[in-house]
Amino acid sequence: MNVSLNKEELPKGEQGFLARFAGLKDRLPGDRTVRDTAASAFREAGLPTLRDEAWKYTNLRPVAEASFHEPLTEFADCAPLLARLPALDGSRLVFMDGRFRPDLSTVPAGVRVGTFAEEPNFGPLARPDRHPLVALNTMLAEDGVIVEVPAGLDAGLLQLVSLAADVHRRPVAFHPRHAIRLAQGARLVLLEMSVGEGTYLHNPVTEIGVAEDATLVHVRLQDEAPGAFHLSTLYATVAARGVYDCFGLNIGARVCRTEIHARLTGPHGAVHLNGAQLLGGRQHSDFTTIVSHDAPHCASRQTVKNVLAGRSRGVFQGRIEVARAAQKTDGYQMNQALLLSPEAEVDSKPELEIFADDVKCSHGATVGELDQEQLFYLRTRGIPEPEARSILVRAFLAEALDLIDNEPVRDVLDRVVESWWEKQAA
Repeated sequence: MNVSLNKEELPKGEQGFLARFAGLKDRLPGDRTVRDTAASAFREAGLPTLRDEAWKYTNLRPVAEASFHEPLTEFADCAPLLARLPALDGSRLVFMDGRFRPDLSTVPAGVRVGTFAEEPNFGPLARPDRHPLVALNTMLAEDGVIVEVPAGLDAGLLQLVSLAADVHRRPVAFHPRHAIRLAQGARLVLLEMSVGEGTYLHNPVTEIGVAEDATLVHVRLQDEAPGAFHLSTLYATVAARGVYDCFGLNIGARVCRTEIHARLTGPHGAVHLNGAQLLGGRQHSDFTTIVSHDAPHCASRQTVKNVLAGRSRGVFQGRIEVARAAQKTDGYQMNQALLLSPEAEVDSKPELEIFADDVKCSHGATVGELDQEQLFYLRTRGIPEPEARSILVRAFLAEALDLIDNEPVRDVLDRVVESWWEKQAA
């Protein structure tokens, strides 16, 4: 494929994505009808704007005004990006600019691993008719990972890595399509990491299925480049007695949105959607969740912390939906923000939608600054102000990070948080 490096020759925003689809559609894998339907939906809806209720706090104008090129993955040097990853035991699946790199990957024993490029299947969960970014992904997805853990297997730790290379200093866009499926009684710890250089759009869609008595611990570290756009959508279903335990740490990207749709379909299932957003400069990060309780005796937990410096803006939108049949639901939701600058901003929108009459659901939100009395106390004990502020910030985040049961993974995030704070304090 001949790709021009002249940015002026490429249309911007929606027209650019539609033009790329028109040029690629005869070569893209998978059902052509599904892609054409998604393209029609995207053509009609366009990129979300502030007029859309679900996007009222997150402005995608920078994406709409940008031109994105085809990634030139074959020319990328992966070594500098790989060096930024933590040294952990376990298998690793690596994608560069949205395309699988088998030469950099190791497949876990006993687990079936495939790719969307070889086995294109858009799955039953995603809704391109309702979600424009999912329509965009469905229209342009070229690759992604398929992970299937068989019944009863404890697969240990698996790393799913997305790298973005700054080839020829030009913006690129890629749209991975991932599927993670755990059979009955299976277990997996999935550490998903996104790092990169330059300006690019990373727009992944992930479908997760947790069968009866299965447990998926899913930790997501978003550490994209400062000029990147990270817009991810995840769908998860949890069967009877299954557990989906997710924690997301957002520290990178110019604009980030993490959107999770989780559905409890069998009794005594559990969903945990916890996270932290550490932002500085003019960063914008949006953590949006919808948890649907469709079965009785299920529990959901959400604790999301924001630490905001500079002129950054954090967003939390969380909705718990309880169907009429979902009696004995136990749902909890908490969003807390710590503002380190008078110019930082947070928007919090917790919601409950309950149709059952025997439930226990609660939500709350708090916004504040560092406690000056606590800071003064530490200073009087001889602790320098930067270190005192660091102690208070880490204490604020401890409740969220302590929710991660896997110690090696939690240690990785602890080091990431420490490094982030050192940059802010410098």
